[in-house]
Amino acid sequence: MKSTAAFVGFALVFLTSVSLAQQKPPTNSINLIPTAVVQARVLGSSVELDGSIEAVRQSTLSAQTSGRIATLLVKAGDKVHVGQLLATIDDRETAAGVQRSQAQINQADAELRNAKANLERTRELRHKGFVSQAALDTAQAQFDSVNAARAQAGAAALQSGLAQGFTRVLAPYEGWVAQTQAQVGDLAVPGKPLLTLYAPLPLRAVVQVPASRQSAVRAATQTGISSDGTHWFIPHTRTALPVADAVTQTTEWRLDLADKDGVSLVPGQQVRVRFTQAADTTTTRLLVPRAAIVRRGELTAVYVQSKDVFTLRAVRLGADQGEAGVEVLAGLRGGEVVALDPIRAGFAKALGQ
Repeated sequence: MKSTAAFVGFALVFLTSVSLAQQKPPTNSINLIPTAVVQARVLGSSVELDGSIEAVRQSTLSAQTSGRIATLLVKAGDKVHVGQLLATIDDRETAAGVQRSQAQINQADAELRNAKANLERTRELRHKGFVSQAALDTAQAQFDSVNAARAQAGAAALQSGLAQGFTRVLAPYEGWVAQTQAQVGDLAVPGKPLLTLYAPLPLRAVVQVPASRQSAVRAATQTGISSDGTHWFIPHTRTALPVADAVTQTTEWRLDLADKDGVSLVPGQQVRVRFTQAADTTTTRLLVPRAAIVRRGELTAVYVQSKDVFTLRAVRLGADQGEAGVEVLAGLRGGEVVALDPIRAGFAKALGQ
């Protein structure tokens, strides 16, 4: 029995060894990591500047009449509609002015009716020869004077009505309240800001271009705007103001965005603006895909493939050229292969595969 058991055990070990020997070796995982070839490309020179987003329609609403602020019906962040009541000003004084104007109109109407009746009687008497022409002229002059007084009273009433309307601050368009500069109880005077309102669309980017960059910016054939350095929007119009700032010696450029591009932006947000000139065929730049870049603290590197091994190599990068890649100033040569999945390349290097 013991010899039989020993024989069976030996047979199992032998068969297992043969089976393992017939299995295929594992596939090298380095072949599964996506790669890209570093290439030199012809690109146009570019200028990048910091800018900010602002609303094309932004208004600072102020009072058109004097008085205490009675109500402030909105706050920063509220959405408002066209004609919506935003604030009211104490209207007791203007209401008294409206009543006074109405009383003057009533008085002028009464005097006008009396002058008209007197003129008609004088005309009839003149027709019958009972009064002189001078009496008729006097009646006509009195009627004209009273009629003018009635028109003056009507104009005063219109002015009082406008002043009464100025005590109600209405939204001129649909938008958002950016901030309020007054509180209930404050004294409102003409020209004093009450609140700031802006329309969410359309938006534009504003950038201050130094005098040293003016020629390059004006010669640019393409303009891009980005808030994250990855997605770039192309403005449909760009305008340079005809004056320069006397202190900073910069010129303001306004880049209008399409509504579909401005949805994800808000006024005041910082953006990066790139002005790109036409490509110079005599100058090439070495580019590496953005996905291949590894940043660990102060180290910027890529995994470079050498035969069946990935090696981490430090590089010095230049400007981000968008979809074309990132410019490489030092650390790589054209034709070298880099890993597009640095995490998997790092694991493969650690496992020695």
